Amino acid sequence: MTITAASNAESTDENTEGLLLEGVTLRLGDGDATVTALDDVSISVRPGELVAVVGPSGAGKSSLLAVAGALTVPDSGVVRAGGRDITGLSRRARARFRRDHIGFVFQSGNLLGALTATDQLRMMTHLGRGGRRHDPQRLLEEVGMADKADRRPHQLSGGERQRVGIARALMGEPTVLLVDEPTAALDRARSHEIVRLLARETRRSDVATMMVTHDHDVLEYCDRTVQMTDGRLSE
Repeated sequence: MTITAASNAESTDENTEGLLLEGVTLRLGDGDATVTALDDVSISVRPGELVAVVGPSGAGKSSLLAVAGALTVPDSGVVRAGGRDITGLSRRARARFRRDHIGFVFQSGNLLGALTATDQLRMMTHLGRGGRRHDPQRLLEEVGMADKADRRPHQLSGGERQRVGIARALMGEPTVLLVDEPTAALDRARSHEIVRLLARETRRSDVATMMVTHDHDVLEYCDRTVQMTDGRLSE
């Protein structure tokens, strides 16, 4: 396993279509309560690459995902996704960009309780996110959930909910996939299963995937790992 972080413009400029953050700083709070959540952060994730970000609670990992996913605008620096500078977009333009280009996978799958696994994916087409190359049944088959396509979240295990969440995120053919602690509620065997799946689907879909995790046991499936401490990334 190689541990590295993009540390300068020369190393990050190679990435034109995946995810790129250069010199990103984010401050939260006001006055004496101001905290530097991200401190001159630079990182590059290529299409087809799964990069893990590890670090203690409060290190800035959630802020990194928020900035990378166009949910939060940094105080300085540049964020590029799919070759586009999204740093200066308006609120409406950022929402549109998230809809069209960013996929999110949350800790518990974040599925809608009333919908079957198939309908979770079909919902993406109603939001204008249905990819031309994907249909719900095929994606559910790819993540090993074809036999439970008619099940609702309460009828699925934690690992199964995560599988559906991954399929739903991939339904819209995102440029960037952001994954927040996908193994937090899973046992060791299921954790390995889910991250293996993420790695496989990242390569199959040629998406730039950044995963925040506390689980060092699953890092073997990642292409690169970076450490975040006090808002800084290090090798």
